[in-house]
Amino acid sequence: MPPTNDPGVNRPGATVPDRIRNFCIIAHIDHGKSTLADRMLQLTEVVDARQMRAQYLDRMDIERERGITIKSQAVRMPWVVREGDLTGEQFVLNMIDTPGHVDFTYEVSRSLAACEGAVLLVDAAQGIEAQTLANLYLALENDMTIIPVLNKIDLPAAQPEKYAEELAHLIGCDPDDCLRVSGKTGAGVSHLLDEIVRQLPTPQPGNDGAARAMIFDSVYDVYRGVVTYVRVVDGRLGARDRIKMMSTGAVHELLEIGVISPEPIKSDGLGAGEVGYLITGVKDVRQSRVGDTVTINARPATEALGGYKDPKPMVYSGLYPIDGSDYPLLRDALDKLKLNDAALVYEPETSLALGFGFRCGFLGLLHLEIIQERLEREFNLDLISTAPNVVYRVITTDGTEVAVTNPSEFPDGKTGEIFEPTVRATVLTPNDFVGAVMELCQGRRGVLLGMDYLSADRVELRYTLPLGEIIYDFFDQLKSRTKGYASLDYEPSGEQASDLVKVDILLHGEPVDAFSSIVHKDKAYNYGVTIAGKLQKLIPRQQFEVPIQAAIGSRIIARETIRAIRKDVLAKCYGGDISRKRKLLEKQKEGKKRMKMVGRVEVPQEAFIAALSTSDAPAGDKSKK
Repeated sequence: MPPTNDPGVNRPGATVPDRIRNFCIIAHIDHGKSTLADRMLQLTEVVDARQMRAQYLDRMDIERERGITIKSQAVRMPWVVREGDLTGEQFVLNMIDTPGHVDFTYEVSRSLAACEGAVLLVDAAQGIEAQTLANLYLALENDMTIIPVLNKIDLPAAQPEKYAEELAHLIGCDPDDCLRVSGKTGAGVSHLLDEIVRQLPTPQPGNDGAARAMIFDSVYDVYRGVVTYVRVVDGRLGARDRIKMMSTGAVHELLEIGVISPEPIKSDGLGAGEVGYLITGVKDVRQSRVGDTVTINARPATEALGGYKDPKPMVYSGLYPIDGSDYPLLRDALDKLKLNDAALVYEPETSLALGFGFRCGFLGLLHLEIIQERLEREFNLDLISTAPNVVYRVITTDGTEVAVTNPSEFPDGKTGEIFEPTVRATVLTPNDFVGAVMELCQGRRGVLLGMDYLSADRVELRYTLPLGEIIYDFFDQLKSRTKGYASLDYEPSGEQASDLVKVDILLHGEPVDAFSSIVHKDKAYNYGVTIAGKLQKLIPRQQFEVPIQAAIGSRIIARETIRAIRKDVLAKCYGGDISRKRKLLEKQKEGKKRMKMVGRVEVPQEAFIAALSTSDAPAGDKSKK
């Protein structure tokens, strides 16, 4: 590579904004973002050949096991242009590899706010899918420069010409403007890096010169405390500066500042347009909030940066430690995980059946599954998660309004109107399966908003659906009815009044709050029968007969019975008159009647786990969305 004209261009803090390009890679899941990032790391030689491995930026075990990206990863790469009028000039590329699943859209939106441009990646064998559209619209909302790229051109099934036309039609460019690359073989990747330098705008620092940096991510290190990732917007942050968090007013001394390339590298400072990390040694996880503005305490900025829009949880579920003494550990674990996943929302709650725990808000079922798995692996906890549900707004007959995040909060007595959250769902499917998709959506109380043909054989369907109808097995059903070809994306779209009821599960006449659920009136009977049948198999037999009932208010809609164990009281009677035996049996009968009056049904922990666990719910593995 020819030497650069500016020897200090790749030194953090000394790089002028004109030499910096900040971009992220956005795409639908499994379209090759992480593989393309691997080739970029190899081409720019920031990772040694001996250390290189597939999906290098996917650091978590869960990511590598499932083959999906969960956390955005930022990396700084030097690049010497190889083609065109800038040949031989050196630049600094700050790349962020983002997740592709709909449940991690908040990660993507934060990454976009730290960049000037985006590489929109489309699989040349699968074409545009639902999350491709969602991520594209996110980027357009941020007024970003989009570079359309077709990946996997080395596949025998690739149709780059066909999908280049689709992509060009969507963005409003020429099909020849869509770059063709292969993340696996590396074909076209160096040309893509040259085009990133050529097409993307340079960072534009403000005029007043006061240092301002946006926190876009953070992580907790056991030894070093909170590590904060920032994008410097204005001015310069230097090592040993005293910095101030503008939202809390907290002042800290910088112990270390540097860049991720892709391992942490210490530097003297970070200039405008650069992306890096800060370490202050603070152990209090509440001191570093995603979206906060960092400035220098001696010369503070007068105005904070815009920050991020707070994510709105879509699904709520209770997380409870199996061992009640682990409750403080769970609270600390959630505090630390919140630092690394800003979309997590939680508050303490108690359950008569499960004890102390937390009501947690998630962006979807996969998000719930990943959070629970991370808590169990990273913090060594054993947890139960209750059945997921959404937030309902209930207006009682006396005009009181109640927000219900948990069925146990559902008001007793007469309810006037019940509102449930709805989503605007976008389904992309081959036109052979349009009928099957419409039948599925209408069966889930969906309302068709519109239908467009993206090409001769691909259709986009837009529906309004109740969120409660799609958080369980909707995606699984969609895949099975379309032979795996359809893709789904959804976003919140308000609420609607619905005919909903609360189904209580009674054990021996006593309601068990953990099994209660809010369902549509038409599906209440099925829910009651299913849970009652499940519990009959799971709860061990008692000395007395135990009825399991499903009820709406005071009306019983389903019943199963656990038969009593009969102790053999006649075992010690060898011969003798029948009246002796009858006397013992009558005595046993009286004892059982008395026990039934005062008896309390003990539900084993395994029954709660099996009946409430989301892992065996019909939703299946949603990681392939």
